[in-house]
Amino acid sequence: MKKGLVIAIDGPSGAGKSTISKILAKRLNYIYIDTGAMYRAVALSTLEKNISIDDEDRLLQMCLEIDISFSMGNGSSRVLLNGKDVTEAIRSSSVSLLASGVSAKKVVRDALLRVQRKMGEDGGVVIEGRDIGTVVFPDADIKFYLDALSEERGKRRHRELIAKGEKVSLDTVTREIIQRDRNDSSRKYAPLKPAIDSINIDSTDRTIEEVVEKFLEIIRGIKKRWKK
Repeated sequence: MKKGLVIAIDGPSGAGKSTISKILAKRLNYIYIDTGAMYRAVALSTLEKNISIDDEDRLLQMCLEIDISFSMGNGSSRVLLNGKDVTEAIRSSSVSLLASGVSAKKVVRDALLRVQRKMGEDGGVVIEGRDIGTVVFPDADIKFYLDALSEERGKRRHRELIAKGEKVSLDTVTREIIQRDRNDSSRKYAPLKPAIDSINIDSTDRTIEEVVEKFLEIIRGIKKRWKK
């Protein structure tokens, strides 16, 4: 018996998926699964092992050998790569750019797809990424597509990097955001796009709490309709 709903949240980088998903999971007492972090972890591993993303045989072997998991620490979700906390390391600019290329590889997507479905098969999860509602869980109970203007997403990402001590210009970050949008939307396998039945929400001019309340309002409404 399922432990709850499967809530899929897709959208581009900087739209607020991770922040919103974490809060929703906490409010609903659900498990939070960040698939984007999984691809970032793979990207970090390719850097550490000096593996070319065009060497698909080595990529596949690496994906089959590494262990990616999530845990709670200091009140927040932590990403573990082979038991090592890489939560901060996978958010660097270099890893972010490489993650786009890594996630376009079918061998990587196929390897992680099985893991992602296993994580969410019992329900009671908020799972976010770029192809959750279209590929990973096409039968998810509720599908959201969270978006925002690229300029606003660039500002958010820039503030995040500056807070971590990285010296990077706003223009550079915004260009990288736009380039990643282009890469993710045009890739051959599982491109970034809203599911046909997704509920689209724009976070550009909304605060985090406003977006969360909008999500919860929709979730409550759907639950009520199901009970009738």
